[in-house]
Amino acid sequence: MEQIQFAIEGDYIELIGLLKATGIAQTGGHAKQIVDEGLILRNGEVEMRKRAKLIPGDVIVVDGEIEIQLT
Repeated sequence: MEQIQFAIEGDYIELIGLLKATGIAQTGGHAKQIVDEGLILRNGEVEMRKRAKLIPGDVIVVDGEIEIQLT
């Protein structure tokens, strides 16, 4: 599994913003599609909220292939 560390600027980042910022999604529409398909785990739980506010310490797994640790 590929692992990425991502530093949040500010208090939080929205899920679709994270997917775009890491290059996992090319567009906002692509990011929304990834979330709608249930491919995102946040701290081990499926996350279906596109604008979920992610904070440092969260661990995001995309389709079981990419793990993003937020700092």
